Amino acid sequence: MRAAPGDVVPPRTEAGLDDALRRASRGDEAGFVALYRDLQPRLLRYATALVGAEAEDVTAETWLQVARDLHGFQGDLDGFRGWVSTICRNRAMDWARTRTRHSAEPNAMDVLAEHPDTADAHGSAVEGMSTRWAMAQILALPQTEAEAVLLRAVIGLDATSAGKVLGKRPGAVRVAAHRGLKRLARVIRDDDWTGEGHV
Repeated sequence: MRAAPGDVVPPRTEAGLDDALRRASRGDEAGFVALYRDLQPRLLRYATALVGAEAEDVTAETWLQVARDLHGFQGDLDGFRGWVSTICRNRAMDWARTRTRHSAEPNAMDVLAEHPDTADAHGSAVEGMSTRWAMAQILALPQTEAEAVLLRAVIGLDATSAGKVLGKRPGAVRVAAHRGLKRLARVIRDDDWTGEGHV
């Protein structure tokens, strides 16, 4: 089925997203929408891990800032994802400082599961797990490990970009993500996870 004129069709490749980023930085609305559709589900998961039920507000504020400042962004697609993740983390920290700190509630898993990732980036430790169960296990990790796993495996950032978001060296991010994934692998092994009963 062909798209009607004016419809925004999300790019299916990284090259298509690179092109969308170039167009969006010049003010093209369709390019911006393509970037939003690619990143928002993963960004929402990350924000939910940081602020729980306020994630929608935090990501909305994030995208407002991105729309305002995108014309000045210099970098590639991975740099863009890192930049947006940094803005999201800063908005989440601002929210936490100005309001009573809310921890992610168990029903936050429902929010996370409603926003499936469009790419298979979870890696071997979380392959095959249901989204709800996987996110519950990630959120049970120590915060540094959880953020490293989310940025590397869910957002899809490399260690350097994730390090910039977290204010850590790439090696420290690799170690935190590795530890987190090892813990997840142990949980899977100890739980004898088969995919049944974890939906």
